[in-house]
Amino acid sequence: MRKLSFGIICLGANLPSSDLGASETLQSAVGILHTEPDISITAVSRIWRTPAYPPGSGPDYANAAALIRTALQPEDLLARLHAIEARAGRDRSTGRWSARVLDLDLIALDDLVLPDPQTHRHWTGLDPERQRREAPDRLILPHPRMQDRGFVLAPLAEIAPDWQHPVTGRSVVQMLCALPPDALAGMAPMTAGTATSA
Repeated sequence: MRKLSFGIICLGANLPSSDLGASETLQSAVGILHTEPDISITAVSRIWRTPAYPPGSGPDYANAAALIRTALQPEDLLARLHAIEARAGRDRSTGRWSARVLDLDLIALDDLVLPDPQTHRHWTGLDPERQRREAPDRLILPHPRMQDRGFVLAPLAEIAPDWQHPVTGRSVVQMLCALPPDALAGMAPMTAGTATSA
């Protein structure tokens, strides 16, 4: 039996998918993930409304976070997430920060630092202008921008507040508290109640 890994997936959408709005698309994606072989969802945050980035680039996003257990290797898990995006109508040719039907980001898997600590430091340390122009050609874990993004950390704090970044050692709550106020501007839960365990 293959070892199960702990993973973090963040979900986002700001365009309708067929007859579904953005928040319904996220709920549908969670349902699809539940049925995927070798993936088990253990917790899901509430859905949050987040202004599009860069400002003015599209409608507000619906964002959420999910915790999973999986027997898949990182690249295989990422390919599975991309296939679910494609089934929802995601067009990856429109650019990294364009409006999208569905975005499933692999944020972390166990305490893996991929492809290596030096490459991870390079992508984490890029200034904002270079972030706009450059994108890695391979999977970087943990996600190199997670510590900068309120739309990742606010939902994630609901379901994994004590998870620690394997490079910095900071918890989700510590990273969230370190964000500048504008990183959370305009964000608010769209769904009532609390995060759920699956």
